[in-house]
Amino acid sequence: MNKLLSDSKLLDIVAKVEQGERLNREDGIRLMESSELLTIGYMADLVRQRKNGDYAYFIVNRHINHTNICANLCKLCAFGKQPEDPEAYTMSLEEIEAKAVECRDEKISEVHIVGGLNPELKLAYFEDMLRRVRRALPDAVIQAFTAVEIDYFAQTEGLTVEEVLRRLMAAGLDSLPGGGAEVFSQRVRDKICEKKIDGDRWLEVHETAHSLGMRTNATMLYGHIETIAERVDHFIRLRELQDKTGGFLAFIPLAFHPQNTGLEGMGLSRTTGYEDLKLLAVARLMLDNFDHIKAFWIMIGPKVAQVSLSFGVDDIDGTVVEEKITHAAGGDTGQSLTKQQLVRMIKAAGRIPAERDTLYKILEEGF
Repeated sequence: MNKLLSDSKLLDIVAKVEQGERLNREDGIRLMESSELLTIGYMADLVRQRKNGDYAYFIVNRHINHTNICANLCKLCAFGKQPEDPEAYTMSLEEIEAKAVECRDEKISEVHIVGGLNPELKLAYFEDMLRRVRRALPDAVIQAFTAVEIDYFAQTEGLTVEEVLRRLMAAGLDSLPGGGAEVFSQRVRDKICEKKIDGDRWLEVHETAHSLGMRTNATMLYGHIETIAERVDHFIRLRELQDKTGGFLAFIPLAFHPQNTGLEGMGLSRTTGYEDLKLLAVARLMLDNFDHIKAFWIMIGPKVAQVSLSFGVDDIDGTVVEEKITHAAGGDTGQSLTKQQLVRMIKAAGRIPAERDTLYKILEEGF
């Protein structure tokens, strides 16, 4: 046994991971409380290697944030605006279609669409949006609308979640992103997003999507007022639904950015690289039934995302292009990375670059 592990206080958990045993809640809490980052990284890297070999995935994608007008205006968010705010906007269907058309020559494989809860926008607007994007990019996967948005459409239209999803799928929707999960703890939600659907409803929307054959992503917003135990409980609830449906593609931790949010005055600061790496690694260890853990470079920066490829991560997201939500909260990363930059990052980390589609089918590898 190497010196790193011989001195570890986590040897019982190391043994579980090496034997492929599921970790329990107490294990997760110990990992989150531990300062043994390299030991945790060793375990997470072992699981990553078992699941994905040396592949590190990325996608050529484009984000569209169609409106920042929002009925909820959560304290955690710097993006949402009142309709009368001078910075409020709503894209026309023609503008959205034009953004999709711009990508035709870039071999885009995914369009990612999320926005605020704008009371003026009806379900027909979103159906038309999907049809236009599909027409512009017939081969791209459309991953759009968080569970919060889907629930809002259902409430405003007097429909069930299943009815909403069926209509959107008929118009071109392929997959749901993982946003809106925040932390499932009701204590936390009451303080940072009291108008947002609760954790049970978020899980219900995704379970319904899975029952219709749709694959979706999962997230957790961390680095604000949540406790370590609340983080671990979030992992376990996601793991339980994945046991039931198998419908989640990837887990994407989202590092909280406090600037310009309603939580800015609470003395919160941005997460550190140490925190980011540990959270990603523990997620890899706790979410044993998820195939992929993604480091969203927009939120943690390209350099930490690159290092995370040795801490359980097998996906660094994609080219992105024009992300507004994180940048409204003080995100200081670029708006996009080129395919060549992503490939270089991955190769420098000793991994095999693999361009994927939304379902993790490899489109090109090696480079």
